[in-house]
Amino acid sequence: MLERLFQLQAHGTTVRKEVVAGFTTFLTMAYIIVVNPSILSSTGMDFGAVFVATCLAAVIGTLIMGLWANYPIALAPGMGLNAFFSFTVVGSMGYSWQVALGAVFISGFLFFILSIFKVREWIINSIPMSLRFGISAGIGFFLALIALKNAGIVVDHPATLVGLGEVKVAESLLFFGGFVLICALSFRQVTGAVMIGIIAVTGFAMALGMVEYNGLVSAPPSLAPTFMQLDLAGALNVGMISVIFAFLFVDLFDTSGTLIGAAHRGGLLDKEGKLPRLGRALMSDSVATMSGAALGTSTTTSYIESTAGISAGGRTGLTAVVVAALFLACLLLSPIASIIPAYATAPALLYVAVLMASGLKLIDWDDITDAAPAVVTALMMPLTFSIANGIALGFITYAILKALSGRWSDLNASVVIIAVVFVLKFIFLDAA
Repeated sequence: MLERLFQLQAHGTTVRKEVVAGFTTFLTMAYIIVVNPSILSSTGMDFGAVFVATCLAAVIGTLIMGLWANYPIALAPGMGLNAFFSFTVVGSMGYSWQVALGAVFISGFLFFILSIFKVREWIINSIPMSLRFGISAGIGFFLALIALKNAGIVVDHPATLVGLGEVKVAESLLFFGGFVLICALSFRQVTGAVMIGIIAVTGFAMALGMVEYNGLVSAPPSLAPTFMQLDLAGALNVGMISVIFAFLFVDLFDTSGTLIGAAHRGGLLDKEGKLPRLGRALMSDSVATMSGAALGTSTTTSYIESTAGISAGGRTGLTAVVVAALFLACLLLSPIASIIPAYATAPALLYVAVLMASGLKLIDWDDITDAAPAVVTALMMPLTFSIANGIALGFITYAILKALSGRWSDLNASVVIIAVVFVLKFIFLDAA
């Protein structure tokens, strides 16, 4: 049955290799079951319900990817977009989390439509590489700011906007210790480095009496507080256009980049360097996003951590099925997730930020018309506390700078249209 479903022999793998790969991938991304509820619960969402939604969204998305697309790619609520959901859309813009979930669902539906009609290739190929790298780095900086804020390292200051917090308190010291531990374990290629760091910080906090042990396993919390609570009508408000676009845009490039990168690592590309069944893989991601929004979590996307399992030998969807089974088992671990403090998950955020910022090295720094828009994109995300604003200002800068520099050949219809739409948004919508 497994051979018929996953074509193991054709992919040069075995059941044992796939199972080991599944465990490897899971250990590298399991931190999300703790980090995602911690971030989304800041909006007023029920922690336990978000915990269940996170696990189930990962199960649904990863199963579809494994059984339908037959790829060893795991999915779960994505880092960066969950922070944008909580701290920008709900926190800064003032929308309810129900409306934010509606926006996530709509972005997933649009992603699905783009995948069906194969518009995605045109969009992906028409967006400049420098902006893609700037977006990735900007999301990293955005996560870094949130991590440092949660750990009390960066605080608000009336004169300078931000300043250094109290670094000698136990919370700050544990945060720093957790971050360097994760980085050191990652350098040594220890599987599950992020999760080990989170658990280590929590363990020290427990030993110091800073958190209270509430048990190991229990029945899953109720999903009722978030299940089908999305507000689609509210999300169709004209002011949510840029938010929906940001959810869609980031998910589209994040997923496409992850799929191509992971497939290249596992030798899964065809002779022309293309990914077979790309449509199925992208539709799996979009269906997972819509399902996750209905359950009560932010955008669900493909995880680059899947390359860890691919490096361990995973080549088929059986790897993904194993990951899904492990996420399902995690539903019983809610007591552990509920006691982990924000300063224990903050090191994971900062570590992910470091990885995402690495895209800056790929920018052509000798070409100011490429470098400047990328830097504007990256900096404006944390400084305006909004991924959407960073994307908008990056596109506008790119289009105007290329035009004034006489580099018309670098511009295409999609970039110009997107830039114009963002200009109109700032003029009319934000002014209102």
